[in-house]
Amino acid sequence: MTPDAVREAAQILWNHWQDGRHLPALPPACRPDTRAEGYRIQAAVLAVSGRSLFGWKIAATSAAGQAHIGVDGPLAGRLLTGQVSSDGDSVPLGANRMRVAEPEFAFRMGRDLPPRNRPYRETEVLEAVAALHPAIEIPDSRYEDFARAGAAQLIADNACAHRFVLGRPSGQDWRALDLAQHEVVGEVRGRPGRTGKGANVLGGPAVALTWLANELSGLGLTLEQGQVVTTGTCLAPLEIAAGDRVLADFGALGRVEARIGD
Repeated sequence: MTPDAVREAAQILWNHWQDGRHLPALPPACRPDTRAEGYRIQAAVLAVSGRSLFGWKIAATSAAGQAHIGVDGPLAGRLLTGQVSSDGDSVPLGANRMRVAEPEFAFRMGRDLPPRNRPYRETEVLEAVAALHPAIEIPDSRYEDFARAGAAQLIADNACAHRFVLGRPSGQDWRALDLAQHEVVGEVRGRPGRTGKGANVLGGPAVALTWLANELSGLGLTLEQGQVVTTGTCLAPLEIAAGDRVLADFGALGRVEARIGD
């Protein structure tokens, strides 16, 4: 793709995001054919947005999640400042078409993991983590039929990133826990809750975080100190509507809650 085509695609996606509009697909002249082209557009979306990079999200970390958006493996997306809320905040739903909330393990990085020729090991990646947070992602897509858009276009669209709620850092010594077996309960107030566990995220949140570090390394990007990585939903997404209150209970690791606004 030419630089002009990349910028055109990014501007289209950002305009639709800001206006709450959806499109069938990017125009053929600026539609990505590969994951690499999708990531180039994604980086350009950050540039045209005027926002800063808060961190990263991982989409499609389970077979069910991959089937939901029509891909065969995980995707990385950027979390932008201005889209991030704190525990207890009201989060606007707006024109969101997915209308789900996803409880997720999130890690704040304590030091950089720069690109390198050999893959990062899970132990190395965890050593670079400063804190673990309970979190809720409220994803969305700028495509009318996101299940048929394909991985390249979904990556361009920030891997369905939209709103993100970061809970307080866990006071528990989370490194002593088996995060893959750790249970999480998500509920929308007034309805039965759903239970999941860390293993539903690519086999474990640490596995997902390691995948992200290596995905970025392969793109020549650094996973930077201070950035937050949210690792994908660990239970079946919770259907939401304006006026709902969503709670994700991570037990000893803490809780995070969000109010869903109009």
